[in-house]
Amino acid sequence: MNSPAALGRVRIVLFQTSHPGNIGAAARAMKTMGLSRLFLVKPKNFPHADADSFAAGAIDVLERATVCASLDEALTGTVLSVASTARRRAFAQETLDCREASHRLVVESQAGEVALVFGQERTGLTTRELSKCGLVAMIPTDAAYPVLNLAQAVQVFAYELRMAAGIAEVKRRSGHPATHEQTERFYAELEKTLYRIDLLDPKQPRRMIQRLRRLFSRAGLESEEANILIGLLGVIQSKVE
Repeated sequence: MNSPAALGRVRIVLFQTSHPGNIGAAARAMKTMGLSRLFLVKPKNFPHADADSFAAGAIDVLERATVCASLDEALTGTVLSVASTARRRAFAQETLDCREASHRLVVESQAGEVALVFGQERTGLTTRELSKCGLVAMIPTDAAYPVLNLAQAVQVFAYELRMAAGIAEVKRRSGHPATHEQTERFYAELEKTLYRIDLLDPKQPRRMIQRLRRLFSRAGLESEEANILIGLLGVIQSKVE
């Protein structure tokens, strides 16, 4: 069975993975479901013999992996990114279960590259790292023992992505979604503007920013909308100056 074309536009991003064996096991989990786009952000040890050993027949996924210096670099050019987390966060974006998140990724992949981000094994992703992704997703594990290792989590999502790619109805908005770079530029300009008009609390500036990120991620900005908002913020800044 050929891999659905949508899966070729899905990036699996592993952020600061500590154990190289987990990278290999994740690559194996990806290949079993037809995924091949592996991005590694500041891995502790890679390349490594343990990664090759745990990958088994998925060495080719490791060989084509893209190593990045930052999460922003790994997300460059994407139109939607989803962060996988094991626990709910007070200021996280919209939180979906892994099935709905996979469906959203497949739908948006019709417009361009999308990404699924996994954090460091022990600590996961910080609130700041989560905020760089448009959505947050969780695997609905049993409350008595909600523990999955990295490769297991990748396997669950990889399965859901494959299923979504086979059955998802493409119901995409008419406009083109904003890229990661556009949304990050918008948030940077928004924060600058809020400082200039004294709307940010100097003691807790990130609190409002996280809430605004959550608001706009729910809205799902289109490219033209992001450009309009960036231009509007520029006008406000010029008036303040």
